[in-house]
Amino acid sequence: MRVIIYTGKGGVGKTSVAAAAALRASELGYRTLVFSTDASHSLGDSFDKDLGHEPTEVAPKLWAIETNAYADLEANWGVVRTHIANIITLQGMNEVLADEAAILPGMDEIFSLARIKDYRDSGQYDCIIVDAASTGETLRLLSLPQTLSWTVKLLRKADKYILKPIVRPLSRLSPELEEMIAPEEVFEAIEKMLLKLKAIKKLLADSSQTSLRLVMNAEKMVIKESKRALTYFNMYGLLVDGVVVNRLLSTDSGYLESWREIQQRYLDEVKTGFSPLPVQTAPQYHSEVVGIANLSRLAKDLYGECDPTLISFNETVFEIRKQKGEYSLKMRLQLLDKEKLRIRSTANDLILQVENQRRIISLPSAMSGYRPSKATYENNYLTVYFNKRKKAEQ
Repeated sequence: MRVIIYTGKGGVGKTSVAAAAALRASELGYRTLVFSTDASHSLGDSFDKDLGHEPTEVAPKLWAIETNAYADLEANWGVVRTHIANIITLQGMNEVLADEAAILPGMDEIFSLARIKDYRDSGQYDCIIVDAASTGETLRLLSLPQTLSWTVKLLRKADKYILKPIVRPLSRLSPELEEMIAPEEVFEAIEKMLLKLKAIKKLLADSSQTSLRLVMNAEKMVIKESKRALTYFNMYGLLVDGVVVNRLLSTDSGYLESWREIQQRYLDEVKTGFSPLPVQTAPQYHSEVVGIANLSRLAKDLYGECDPTLISFNETVFEIRKQKGEYSLKMRLQLLDKEKLRIRSTANDLILQVENQRRIISLPSAMSGYRPSKATYENNYLTVYFNKRKKAEQ
Protein backbone atom coordinates (compact mmCIF):
# COMPACT_ATOMS: atom_id res chain seq x y z
CA MET A 1 0.00 0.00 0.00
CA ARG A 2 1.39 3.39 -1.01
CA VAL A 3 0.53 6.81 0.43
CA ILE A 4 1.78 9.81 -1.55
CA ILE A 5 1.25 13.37 -0.28
CA TYR A 6 1.57 16.28 -2.71
CA THR A 7 2.09 19.73 -1.22
CA GLY A 8 3.46 23.10 -2.25
CA LYS A 9 2.96 26.84 -2.03
CA GLY A 10 -0.58 27.93 -2.86
CA GLY A 11 -1.22 28.42 -6.57
CA VAL A 12 1.58 26.22 -7.95
CA GLY A 13 -0.83 23.60 -9.34
CA LYS A 14 -0.39 20.82 -6.80
CA THR A 15 -4.03 19.73 -7.09
CA SER A 16 -3.64 19.14 -10.84
CA VAL A 17 -0.36 17.28 -10.27
CA ALA A 18 -1.90 15.07 -7.56
CA ALA A 19 -4.96 14.34 -9.72
CA ALA A 20 -2.73 13.49 -12.71
CA ALA A 21 -0.60 11.12 -10.62
CA ALA A 22 -3.75 9.41 -9.31
CA LEU A 23 -5.10 9.02 -12.84
CA ARG A 24 -1.82 7.50 -14.05
CA ALA A 25 -1.76 5.08 -11.10
CA SER A 26 -5.29 3.91 -11.90
CA GLU A 27 -4.37 3.45 -15.57
CA LEU A 28 -1.57 1.13 -14.42
CA GLY A 29 -4.15 -1.02 -12.62
CA TYR A 30 -3.85 0.26 -9.06
CA ARG A 31 -7.07 0.79 -7.13
CA THR A 32 -6.44 4.43 -6.36
CA LEU A 33 -8.05 6.95 -4.01
CA VAL A 34 -7.20 10.64 -4.29
CA PHE A 35 -8.51 13.07 -1.71
CA SER A 36 -8.03 16.64 -0.64
CA THR A 37 -7.27 17.90 2.87
CA ASP A 38 -7.15 21.50 1.65
CA ALA A 39 -9.98 23.56 3.12
CA SER A 40 -10.41 25.34 -0.24
CA HIS A 41 -11.16 22.15 -2.19
CA SER A 42 -10.46 22.20 -5.93
CA LEU A 43 -10.04 18.49 -6.62
CA GLY A 44 -13.59 18.25 -7.97
CA ASP A 45 -12.81 21.16 -10.30
CA SER A 46 -9.76 19.28 -11.64
CA PHE A 47 -11.85 16.23 -12.53
CA ASP A 48 -14.78 18.47 -13.56
CA LYS A 49 -17.04 16.43 -11.29
CA ASP A 50 -18.99 17.04 -8.10
CA LEU A 51 -17.26 15.35 -5.16
CA GLY A 52 -18.56 14.75 -1.66
CA HIS A 53 -17.53 13.45 1.74
CA GLU A 54 -17.45 9.83 0.56
CA PRO A 55 -15.45 8.34 -2.37
CA THR A 56 -16.87 8.96 -5.86
CA GLU A 57 -15.64 6.93 -8.84
CA VAL A 58 -14.31 9.39 -11.43
CA ALA A 59 -12.57 6.89 -13.75
CA PRO A 60 -11.97 3.11 -13.86
CA LYS A 61 -10.20 2.10 -10.61
CA LEU A 62 -10.03 5.75 -9.51
CA TRP A 63 -12.04 7.30 -6.67
CA ALA A 64 -11.91 10.89 -5.41
CA ILE A 65 -13.12 12.63 -2.28
CA GLU A 66 -13.20 16.12 -0.77
CA THR A 67 -13.21 15.63 2.99
CA ASN A 68 -15.64 17.45 5.27
CA ALA A 69 -13.51 18.30 8.30
CA TYR A 70 -16.49 19.15 10.50
CA ALA A 71 -18.30 15.89 9.74
CA ASP A 72 -15.15 13.96 10.70
CA LEU A 73 -14.77 16.09 13.81
CA GLU A 74 -18.30 15.37 14.98
CA ALA A 75 -17.99 11.64 14.35
CA ASN A 76 -14.70 11.30 16.26
CA TRP A 77 -14.76 14.09 18.84
CA GLY A 78 -18.44 14.99 19.19
CA VAL A 79 -18.95 13.62 22.71
CA VAL A 80 -15.83 15.40 24.01
CA ARG A 81 -16.73 18.63 22.25
CA THR A 82 -20.22 18.57 23.75
CA HIS A 83 -18.88 18.12 27.29
CA ILE A 84 -16.30 20.90 26.97
CA ALA A 85 -18.93 23.22 25.48
CA ASN A 86 -21.28 22.49 28.42
CA ILE A 87 -18.57 23.43 30.89
CA ILE A 88 -17.83 26.68 29.04
CA THR A 89 -21.56 27.49 28.86
CA LEU A 90 -21.83 27.08 32.65
CA GLN A 91 -19.31 29.91 32.93
CA GLY A 92 -21.72 32.22 31.09
CA MET A 93 -20.46 32.04 27.50
CA ASN A 94 -22.88 32.11 24.56
CA GLU A 95 -23.65 28.52 23.41
CA VAL A 96 -22.55 29.12 19.80
CA LEU A 97 -19.23 30.57 20.94
CA ALA A 98 -18.84 27.73 23.43
CA ASP A 99 -19.23 25.16 20.64
CA GLU A 100 -16.39 26.81 18.70
CA ALA A 101 -14.19 27.21 21.78
CA ALA A 102 -14.58 23.49 22.53
CA ILE A 103 -12.52 22.56 19.47
CA LEU A 104 -8.81 22.24 20.20
CA PRO A 105 -6.63 24.07 17.63
CA GLY A 106 -6.12 21.88 14.56
CA MET A 107 -8.57 19.23 15.76
CA ASP A 108 -10.88 19.71 12.79
CA GLU A 109 -7.96 19.05 10.39
CA ILE A 110 -6.43 16.06 12.15
CA PHE A 111 -9.39 13.82 11.37
CA SER A 112 -8.97 14.50 7.66
CA LEU A 113 -5.45 13.15 8.08
CA ALA A 114 -6.81 10.21 10.08
CA ARG A 115 -8.76 9.14 7.02
CA ILE A 116 -5.48 8.08 5.40
CA LYS A 117 -5.12 5.34 7.99
CA ASP A 118 -8.81 4.40 7.86
CA TYR A 119 -8.73 3.92 4.08
CA ARG A 120 -5.37 2.13 4.28
CA ASP A 121 -6.79 -0.32 6.81
CA SER A 122 -9.93 -0.92 4.72
CA GLY A 123 -7.95 -2.85 2.13
CA GLN A 124 -10.02 -1.32 -0.68
CA TYR A 125 -7.16 0.61 -2.26
CA ASP A 126 -3.63 -0.07 -3.48
CA CYS A 127 -2.62 3.59 -3.53
CA ILE A 128 -3.79 6.71 -1.69
CA ILE A 129 -2.78 10.09 -3.08
CA VAL A 130 -3.35 13.18 -0.94
CA ASP A 131 -3.82 16.67 -2.35
CA ALA A 132 -2.59 18.46 0.77
CA ALA A 133 -2.90 22.09 1.78
CA SER A 134 -0.14 24.62 1.10
CA THR A 135 3.25 23.83 2.64
CA GLY A 136 2.71 25.97 5.74
CA GLU A 137 -0.64 24.37 6.52
CA THR A 138 0.69 20.89 5.70
CA LEU A 139 3.58 21.35 8.12
CA ARG A 140 1.11 22.35 10.80
CA LEU A 141 -1.13 19.41 9.97
CA LEU A 142 1.69 16.85 9.95
CA SER A 143 3.01 18.12 13.29
CA LEU A 144 -0.42 17.82 14.93
CA PRO A 145 -0.16 14.12 15.86
CA GLN A 146 2.87 14.95 18.00
CA THR A 147 1.33 18.09 19.52
CA LEU A 148 -2.13 16.67 20.18
CA SER A 149 -0.71 13.41 21.57
CA TRP A 150 0.81 15.48 24.36
CA THR A 151 -2.54 17.24 25.01
CA VAL A 152 -4.53 14.01 25.03
CA LYS A 153 -2.03 12.32 27.34
CA LEU A 154 -2.36 15.26 29.73
CA LEU A 155 -6.16 14.91 29.78
CA ARG A 156 -5.85 11.19 30.43
CA LYS A 157 -3.42 11.72 33.33
CA ALA A 158 -5.70 14.37 34.82
CA ASP A 159 -8.55 11.84 34.88
CA LYS A 160 -6.38 9.10 36.36
CA TYR A 161 -4.65 11.07 39.12
CA ILE A 162 -7.06 13.90 39.95
CA LEU A 163 -10.62 13.36 38.72
CA LYS A 164 -11.17 9.71 39.61
CA PRO A 165 -9.57 9.61 43.08
CA ILE A 166 -10.44 13.13 44.29
CA VAL A 167 -12.98 15.12 42.27
CA ARG A 168 -15.48 12.39 41.35
CA PRO A 169 -16.17 11.38 44.99
CA LEU A 170 -16.66 15.05 45.95
CA SER A 171 -18.98 15.67 42.98
CA ARG A 172 -21.69 13.55 44.63
CA LEU A 173 -22.02 16.29 47.25
CA SER A 174 -22.44 19.12 44.72
CA PRO A 175 -24.79 19.01 41.68
CA GLU A 176 -22.90 21.91 40.04
CA LEU A 177 -19.58 20.11 40.39
CA GLU A 178 -21.12 16.88 39.09
CA GLU A 179 -22.18 18.66 35.87
CA MET A 180 -18.56 19.56 35.23
CA ILE A 181 -17.25 16.00 35.61
CA ALA A 182 -16.80 14.23 32.29
CA PRO A 183 -18.72 10.98 31.84
CA GLU A 184 -16.76 7.84 31.09
CA GLU A 185 -17.53 7.96 27.35
CA VAL A 186 -15.61 11.24 27.10
CA PHE A 187 -12.43 9.57 28.24
CA GLU A 188 -13.13 6.57 26.03
CA ALA A 189 -13.25 8.98 23.07
CA ILE A 190 -9.99 10.59 24.24
CA GLU A 191 -8.37 7.16 24.50
CA LYS A 192 -9.45 6.28 20.95
CA MET A 193 -8.11 9.62 19.78
CA LEU A 194 -4.70 8.92 21.31
CA LEU A 195 -4.52 5.53 19.61
CA LYS A 196 -5.40 7.15 16.27
CA LEU A 197 -2.73 9.80 16.70
CA LYS A 198 -0.09 7.17 17.41
CA ALA A 199 -1.15 5.16 14.36
CA ILE A 200 -1.10 8.23 12.08
CA LYS A 201 2.35 9.23 13.31
CA LYS A 202 3.64 5.70 12.70
CA LEU A 203 2.16 5.56 9.18
CA LEU A 204 3.55 8.95 8.14
CA ALA A 205 7.04 8.04 9.38
CA ASP A 206 7.02 4.67 7.55
CA SER A 207 9.10 5.48 4.47
CA SER A 208 8.30 2.08 2.95
CA GLN A 209 4.69 3.24 2.57
CA THR A 210 4.48 7.03 2.82
CA SER A 211 6.34 9.79 0.99
CA LEU A 212 5.83 13.48 0.23
CA ARG A 213 6.42 15.31 -3.04
CA LEU A 214 7.02 19.04 -3.32
CA VAL A 215 5.30 20.89 -6.15
CA MET A 216 6.67 24.28 -7.15
CA ASN A 217 7.01 26.81 -9.95
CA ALA A 218 10.37 28.06 -11.20
CA GLU A 219 10.18 31.25 -9.14
CA LYS A 220 12.55 32.55 -6.47
CA MET A 221 10.08 32.87 -3.58
CA VAL A 222 8.47 29.49 -4.29
CA ILE A 223 11.83 27.72 -4.44
CA LYS A 224 12.95 29.29 -1.16
CA GLU A 225 9.75 28.18 0.61
CA SER A 226 10.14 24.68 -0.82
CA LYS A 227 13.72 24.46 0.46
CA ARG A 228 12.58 25.40 3.96
CA ALA A 229 9.73 22.90 3.73
CA LEU A 230 12.15 20.11 2.76
CA THR A 231 14.22 20.77 5.88
CA TYR A 232 11.13 20.84 8.09
CA PHE A 233 9.61 17.66 6.63
CA ASN A 234 12.89 15.82 7.19
CA MET A 235 12.99 17.18 10.74
CA TYR A 236 9.62 15.51 11.39
CA GLY A 237 11.07 12.23 10.09
CA LEU A 238 9.09 12.26 6.82
CA LEU A 239 10.46 11.06 3.50
CA VAL A 240 10.41 13.49 0.57
CA ASP A 241 11.09 11.39 -2.52
CA GLY A 242 10.66 13.88 -5.36
CA VAL A 243 10.17 17.41 -6.65
CA VAL A 244 7.81 18.61 -9.38
CA VAL A 245 8.48 21.88 -11.21
CA ASN A 246 5.21 22.89 -12.83
CA ARG A 247 4.18 25.37 -15.56
CA LEU A 248 7.44 25.76 -17.44
CA LEU A 249 7.21 27.90 -20.58
CA SER A 250 8.10 26.28 -23.91
CA THR A 251 10.74 27.45 -26.41
CA ASP A 252 8.17 29.30 -28.54
CA SER A 253 7.11 31.67 -25.74
CA GLY A 254 7.04 34.81 -27.87
CA TYR A 255 7.04 37.96 -25.75
CA LEU A 256 7.47 35.75 -22.63
CA GLU A 257 10.87 34.51 -23.87
CA SER A 258 12.76 36.52 -21.23
CA TRP A 259 10.58 34.98 -18.51
CA ARG A 260 11.28 31.50 -19.96
CA GLU A 261 15.03 32.17 -19.67
CA ILE A 262 14.57 33.16 -16.03
CA GLN A 263 12.61 29.94 -15.42
CA GLN A 264 15.40 27.87 -16.94
CA ARG A 265 17.96 29.44 -14.60
CA TYR A 266 15.74 28.68 -11.62
CA LEU A 267 15.18 25.13 -12.93
CA ASP A 268 18.95 24.59 -12.89
CA GLU A 269 18.99 25.91 -9.31
CA VAL A 270 16.27 23.42 -8.32
CA LYS A 271 18.13 20.48 -9.86
CA THR A 272 21.33 21.48 -8.05
CA GLY A 273 19.81 22.60 -4.75
CA PHE A 274 17.45 19.66 -4.27
CA SER A 275 19.90 16.99 -5.46
CA PRO A 276 19.83 13.97 -5.11
CA LEU A 277 16.02 14.18 -5.22
CA PRO A 278 14.62 13.44 -8.69
CA VAL A 279 13.06 16.47 -10.41
CA GLN A 280 10.09 16.10 -12.75
CA THR A 281 8.81 18.91 -14.94
CA ALA A 282 5.52 19.87 -16.57
CA PRO A 283 4.86 22.61 -19.13
CA GLN A 284 2.56 25.60 -19.07
CA TYR A 285 -0.43 24.60 -21.18
CA HIS A 286 -2.50 26.84 -23.42
CA SER A 287 -5.68 25.90 -21.56
CA GLU A 288 -6.79 24.89 -18.06
CA VAL A 289 -5.90 21.42 -16.80
CA VAL A 290 -9.49 20.32 -16.23
CA GLY A 291 -11.08 16.96 -17.00
CA ILE A 292 -9.75 13.45 -17.56
CA ALA A 293 -8.23 14.15 -21.01
CA ASN A 294 -6.19 17.14 -19.82
CA LEU A 295 -5.09 15.38 -16.64
CA SER A 296 -3.98 12.39 -18.72
CA ARG A 297 -1.83 14.73 -20.84
CA LEU A 298 -0.25 16.21 -17.70
CA ALA A 299 0.40 12.70 -16.33
CA LYS A 300 2.15 11.72 -19.57
CA ASP A 301 4.35 14.84 -19.50
CA LEU A 302 5.27 14.18 -15.86
CA TYR A 303 5.70 10.41 -15.81
CA GLY A 304 5.80 9.17 -19.42
CA GLU A 305 5.64 5.39 -19.15
CA CYS A 306 6.93 5.38 -15.55
CA ASP A 307 5.00 4.32 -12.46
CA PRO A 308 4.29 7.33 -10.17
CA THR A 309 3.61 5.07 -7.18
CA LEU A 310 7.21 3.85 -6.99
CA ILE A 311 9.47 5.38 -4.33
CA SER A 312 12.02 7.26 -6.41
CA PHE A 313 14.37 8.18 -3.55
CA ASN A 314 14.83 6.46 -0.22
CA GLU A 315 17.67 7.32 2.12
CA THR A 316 17.47 6.83 5.87
CA VAL A 317 15.74 9.82 7.43
CA PHE A 318 16.16 8.93 11.10
CA GLU A 319 18.12 6.37 13.13
CA ILE A 320 19.55 5.88 16.66
CA ARG A 321 22.70 3.83 17.25
CA LYS A 322 24.83 2.81 20.23
CA GLN A 323 28.57 2.32 19.89
CA LYS A 324 31.27 2.08 22.55
CA GLY A 325 28.89 3.15 25.30
CA GLU A 326 27.69 6.26 23.45
CA TYR A 327 24.45 6.92 21.60
CA SER A 328 24.08 8.88 18.39
CA LEU A 329 20.93 10.15 16.70
CA LYS A 330 21.26 10.69 12.95
CA MET A 331 18.64 12.64 10.99
CA ARG A 332 18.50 13.75 7.38
CA LEU A 333 18.04 17.55 7.30
CA GLN A 334 18.62 18.56 3.70
CA LEU A 335 19.34 22.27 3.05
CA LEU A 336 19.66 23.03 6.77
CA ASP A 337 20.96 26.46 7.76
CA LYS A 338 23.11 25.48 10.75
CA GLU A 339 22.95 28.97 12.20
CA LYS A 340 19.17 28.62 12.66
CA LEU A 341 19.28 25.25 14.42
CA ARG A 342 18.76 25.09 18.18
CA ILE A 343 19.16 21.87 20.18
CA ARG A 344 18.20 21.22 23.78
CA SER A 345 17.05 18.25 25.82
CA THR A 346 14.91 17.25 28.77
CA ALA A 347 15.03 14.03 30.75
CA ASN A 348 13.34 11.99 28.01
CA ASP A 349 13.17 14.22 24.94
CA LEU A 350 15.44 15.88 22.42
CA ILE A 351 14.10 19.21 21.13
CA LEU A 352 15.15 20.50 17.70
CA GLN A 353 14.07 23.93 16.55
CA VAL A 354 14.64 25.62 13.18
CA GLU A 355 13.10 29.09 13.13
CA ASN A 356 9.42 28.62 14.09
CA GLN A 357 9.33 24.84 13.54
CA ARG A 358 9.99 22.59 16.51
CA ARG A 359 10.21 18.84 16.79
CA ILE A 360 10.21 16.97 20.09
CA ILE A 361 11.84 13.56 19.71
CA SER A 362 10.99 11.03 22.39
CA LEU A 363 14.17 9.17 23.24
CA PRO A 364 14.27 5.46 24.17
CA SER A 365 14.08 4.81 27.90
CA ALA A 366 17.60 3.35 27.73
CA MET A 367 18.86 6.87 26.96
CA SER A 368 17.29 8.50 30.02
CA GLY A 369 20.70 8.82 31.68
CA TYR A 370 22.33 10.46 28.66
CA ARG A 371 22.58 14.06 27.45
CA PRO A 372 23.68 15.65 24.14
CA SER A 373 27.43 16.25 24.09
CA LYS A 374 28.01 17.49 20.52
CA ALA A 375 26.40 17.73 17.09
CA THR A 376 27.74 17.61 13.54
CA TYR A 377 26.18 18.39 10.16
CA GLU A 378 27.69 16.69 7.11
CA ASN A 379 26.32 15.59 3.74
CA ASN A 380 22.78 16.74 4.64
CA TYR A 381 22.74 14.72 7.89
CA LEU A 382 22.60 16.09 11.41
CA THR A 383 24.15 13.78 14.00
CA VAL A 384 23.68 14.40 17.72
CA TYR A 385 25.95 12.50 20.10
CA PHE A 386 24.97 11.58 23.66
CA ASN A 387 27.16 10.87 26.69
CA LYS A 388 26.10 9.41 30.01
CA ARG A 389 25.31 12.04 32.64
CA LYS A 390 27.61 12.28 35.60
CA LYS A 391 26.00 11.15 38.85
CA ALA A 392 26.10 14.67 40.31
CA GLU A 393 23.96 15.92 37.43
CA GLN A 394 21.33 13.16 37.58
